[in-house]
Amino acid sequence: MSYAADSGVCLDRILASTDLSGLTKKDATTFTRRLKAHFPRLFEKYTYVYGHQYDCYFHLQKLIEILRDGLKKRKPALKKLDSQRLDSPLWYRDEKQVGMACYVDLMGPTLNDLHDKIDYFKALGVTYVHLMPLYDAPKGDSDGGYAVSDYRKVNPTLGTVKDLEKLADALQKEGINLVLDFVFNHTSDEHTWAKAALDGNKQYQNYYYLFDDRTIPDQYEHTLREIFPQVRRGSFTFNEQMEKWVWTTFNSFQWDLNYSNPEVFNAITSEMLFLANLGCAALRLDALAFIWKELGTNCENQEKAHVLIQAFNCCLQIVAPAVVFKSEAIVHPDEVLKYIDKDECQLSYNPLLMALLWNSLATRKTRLLTSSMKKSFAISDNCTWVNYVRCHDDIGWTFDDAVAHDIGINPFDHRLFLNQFYTGRFEGSFANGVPFAENPSNGDCRVCGSLASLCGLEGALNDNDAQGVDEAVKRMLLLYGITFSIGGIPLLYSSDEIGKLNDYSYRDEDSKKHDDRWVNRIAVTNEDTQLALGETTPSNTAQSASLRVFKGLQQMIAIRKQNAIFGQAKTHILETDNQHCFAFLRENIEGEKLLAICNFSEHPQSLSRSILATLKHSASKDLLTGETVEINSSALLVAPFQQMWLLPA
Repeated sequence: MSYAADSGVCLDRILASTDLSGLTKKDATTFTRRLKAHFPRLFEKYTYVYGHQYDCYFHLQKLIEILRDGLKKRKPALKKLDSQRLDSPLWYRDEKQVGMACYVDLMGPTLNDLHDKIDYFKALGVTYVHLMPLYDAPKGDSDGGYAVSDYRKVNPTLGTVKDLEKLADALQKEGINLVLDFVFNHTSDEHTWAKAALDGNKQYQNYYYLFDDRTIPDQYEHTLREIFPQVRRGSFTFNEQMEKWVWTTFNSFQWDLNYSNPEVFNAITSEMLFLANLGCAALRLDALAFIWKELGTNCENQEKAHVLIQAFNCCLQIVAPAVVFKSEAIVHPDEVLKYIDKDECQLSYNPLLMALLWNSLATRKTRLLTSSMKKSFAISDNCTWVNYVRCHDDIGWTFDDAVAHDIGINPFDHRLFLNQFYTGRFEGSFANGVPFAENPSNGDCRVCGSLASLCGLEGALNDNDAQGVDEAVKRMLLLYGITFSIGGIPLLYSSDEIGKLNDYSYRDEDSKKHDDRWVNRIAVTNEDTQLALGETTPSNTAQSASLRVFKGLQQMIAIRKQNAIFGQAKTHILETDNQHCFAFLRENIEGEKLLAICNFSEHPQSLSRSILATLKHSASKDLLTGETVEINSSALLVAPFQQMWLLPA
């Protein structure tokens, strides 16, 4: 097949039968121009997945009409932003980009209340706010909002779509990018499509994976992994009303969408464009690794999952090119890299860095971190990492087993150690974490906990241990300092910035007590923000530690924003002569360089000053302390948990 020739003929026919009269003359011209630029790739992707179906071209025609309607509904301010972002497509690699992720109810508690938090975001230095699922969802357990009942309706407890649009406008005026979730692997069983399927509508039953008996599900189950084995076993749920088995990868109330049906792709594209038109700058692709099912595989990271995401990307480029995709692939590092491309996901969470920062904190050693980053940190210059320390979910130890083996680490035993260490089951551990999704068959689990509790603040406060409090604060600043400097968008998780401890109150709520991730979903109160902003003074050790964390992060963010080397630059991971230290060099096209050195130990460490030669200068200045460091024959001393950001003096 000649995709270029065939797509041209196809597009001519589609345009000839597509009514553009509802668009302004300018929009019609824009739409046609972008279609001609991006349709060949969209045609290739769409026909690769659906071309064998007799009605493929009917659905392709309908898709173009959906794109037309999406552009028609896009507000003038967003069209202006499209033009600006097309002129500056790598805005997300700028040193001024600093993110925060939060739940509306835990920061607001409503969308309207978040207007009052804009000054707080700005005081910290945040320019990118990711509001986690705020869509209508089932009452009670909704997987933290990730079971969506209506993409076009805000959860009534948080506000309305109009409130969300007003907030998006307010954030944009203050130079803050809004990020929303695109939950496209599944809907809740209360979604309109699911309700129609329950009522026997064959069209909507084809929106999901439904089976009359266990024959086919059993064939799939041989190669599927269980995601939440502590909640239920298997990936299918029997629905008594339909008398059918439903594919439910995550929870029984989350029905996986059937992307082998082009009607599903089109319908979800319409929902995606609605979200884009609310005014967001990025969409986080939730559970993107799971969207394509292939018998005989684990149904994760399949080739057609990538093809579908690329097709969605084409649709955005035609209607809302200011919006980028953020990959949420918590999978093997080699698979994570496959989603990162300007034509797929321009942004990607960096789960490998996250996991290995915690690993180095527990072991006090950096060999696995250094080796892994050498292999997997470099990505396309058109894309960027979103580097995070904590998120709303759990910590899974997603490092590369082959890299671990190469440096003499047994991966299975090491993951067991990390789980034991961060759940406080390992003697001498400073962490107060909670096991999550513990598999009764093999004892495997993941770890939940707030930044502060996992870094030792909870235990130190309980023991009235002043040195322990000091070390916990230094651990927190070390972890985030690396995300601020290593390259990419640093993403703070709300409550981390003020060192909040685990919240165990979820154990008293029936809808939450089975899901230990709620231990690190923590409210940031007005009292917290007043303390951080200096409107009140600390009255106890916990508040003093909280203020230290906020001020420390605030200082590092300010330094980041003042130095272009933290923006568009290459990162070179360096070997050190001390296994407790991690180092990397940043270098941009202007020839500017920055050397970062980090000590993961509670003891002072020494390094050969030869590492300073990477700056090719006799002396350097530490941006964090203002001190001058010179190359000489003596050892370079690095204090406990110290990090150095060195520029040539």
